[in-house]
Amino acid sequence: MSIVTLLPFIVLIGAMFLMTRSAKKKQQAAQQMRNEMQAGTGVRTIGGMYATVKEIHEDTVLLEVAPGVHAIYAKNAIGAVLADEEYNRILDGADPIHGDESIVPDDASSLTGDTAGEATETGDKADKIDLGKAETPADAEPAAEAEAEAKDVKDAKDTVKADADAAKDEKKSGDDAK
Repeated sequence: MSIVTLLPFIVLIGAMFLMTRSAKKKQQAAQQMRNEMQAGTGVRTIGGMYATVKEIHEDTVLLEVAPGVHAIYAKNAIGAVLADEEYNRILDGADPIHGDESIVPDDASSLTGDTAGEATETGDKADKIDLGKAETPADAEPAAEAEAEAKDVKDAKDTVKADADAAKDEKKSGDDAK
């Protein structure tokens, strides 16, 4: 066997090794985070629930999910240990990152300029665009021709259907005569 035939297998084994190595590093980091967890810290579960740690046991954690409401979770169910300021920001609903920016209203009325509002109020039709197609006499003739052609096609289909029904009736009456 030459090195050329073994090369795809070597590359495949190397890729598998790198993938398992990165997965192991992530698992070790998550395990270390869970081991460093202390009572009183805020956490997010893998289900997305925010809670405060009350007690830590060997494989379980007692979480306070609401004032006076406690639940026991497996340590593996803790998705992230949050910093105090981040946990308080999430619980209070405040978002200091976007606090200085203006809030976009639900409607676009405040986003339009004064000239657009005045044109609407005065009924000025010069600024408005009519998206409907105006029918001109030249357009009316092809439309009438197309309508007549469609009627002729429908009449032809009806005639063919009537002939087919008549043929069926003849065949049935011919079968009855036998």
